[in-house]
Amino acid sequence: TLEAAERGQISLSDPVTISPRAASMGGSQMYMEAGEQQTVETLLKGMAICSANDACVACAEYVGGTEEIFVEMMNKRAKELGMENTHFVNTNGLPVADHYTSAYDIGLMSKELLAHEQTKEWFNTWQTTITVGLPGKKQTELGLTNTNRLIKLYPGAPGIKTAFTQEAGYSLSGSATKGDLTLIAVVL
Repeated sequence: TLEAAERGQISLSDPVTISPRAASMGGSQMYMEAGEQQTVETLLKGMAICSANDACVACAEYVGGTEEIFVEMMNKRAKELGMENTHFVNTNGLPVADHYTSAYDIGLMSKELLAHEQTKEWFNTWQTTITVGLPGKKQTELGLTNTNRLIKLYPGAPGIKTAFTQEAGYSLSGSATKGDLTLIAVVL
């Protein structure tokens, strides 16, 4: 999604209408309602800060037209990055057959994510609020709290991402920077 914005195909300020499919995602989410609109930037913040599965699907549908087309784009990009042990089936990492990756491949993807300056700000945001819900109906201020506690506890840890599913357990792609050196560690 960031690469589409950098190519000028979309803008971070574009409004995205949340589909019923995106609104129905389980797990971590921003609790958006079908029909409401959020900007691309707000959706990306939700993904980076609180692993918002609904935001993943909404961005995929916006950029690719469908989640399935976007997943094809993800798999193509993964191959370009040298991610030889990865196959995506969905955009959010929720468990499904034939969806897999490796710690090394997550490291490659993490390195690429950190090359985008905007991600560093989002990965390092501890808490923020967004407004969700349909205008004219009940709207709610939703607090987003980062799932990566290292950004608060470890000086120089510019984040990246945590993950959890029953099948995979707890996972972390973390990084730390000191001077000109940035290291990435991936634990699955």
